[in-house]
Amino acid sequence: MRARRPDPRRFLTSILAVVTALLVWQAVSAWGTLPAFLLPTPAAVGARLVDAARDGLLVRHTLATLSEVIAGLSIGVACGTALGYGLAKSPRAERLLSPYIVASQAIPVVAIAPLLIIWFGPGRTSKVLISALIVFFPILISTIAGIRSVPDDLRDLMRSLRATRRQTFWLLEVPAASPFLLGGFKIGSTLAVIGAVVGEFVGADEGLGFLISLGRGLYDTALVFAALLVLVALALSLYGLASGLERWALTWRRPPR
Repeated sequence: MRARRPDPRRFLTSILAVVTALLVWQAVSAWGTLPAFLLPTPAAVGARLVDAARDGLLVRHTLATLSEVIAGLSIGVACGTALGYGLAKSPRAERLLSPYIVASQAIPVVAIAPLLIIWFGPGRTSKVLISALIVFFPILISTIAGIRSVPDDLRDLMRSLRATRRQTFWLLEVPAASPFLLGGFKIGSTLAVIGAVVGEFVGADEGLGFLISLGRGLYDTALVFAALLVLVALALSLYGLASGLERWALTWRRPPR
């Protein structure tokens, strides 16, 4: 089975969109009436990005945010998958716990973040927990939907073959639910970045969120834009890795040519 080749037209369209956005940005900042500290030019942002990377400032804060994102994503995926599987197998437990789970999601993460900062301190632990919380719910829902999407006739077939619970899990439930699980993982990979940055906004001494707050306080708008660009690149990279994992794991679902 041959893998699908990437469409060059999509790549060219993305490049054209980025170039167009930069040209519009340059035109507005160069010929507009806004001062430089409100809207710096792309060249000024690029120069500030290079300076911050050269002196190690940007690298240090990026690594701090990346470590929080990876840890939060791992914890959120592990907890959401484990609890989601249990709730999918036990409707009674879902009816008992679902009001509390939904109620916890009704509270914005921005409102919970100060409490976690107070309880666990301004270090990385609180940022990891905030990131894990925001990842947890979509992974939970995706797991429940994926496990319950397994057809009943296939379950009956596994029982007729006298398959054990472990065999049913690995040979039936995991492959059948993998599209839902990987879809939730793609969403969670970007939400993990949001959670980490929200925690850094509330209270931190490192990370890209802290760097944005620092640039805002110093009216260094070019630094704010530089940190935002790195955040976008980080989120896109994680989403791309999740998409690549999805394509690799779901190769068996593609029809043969």
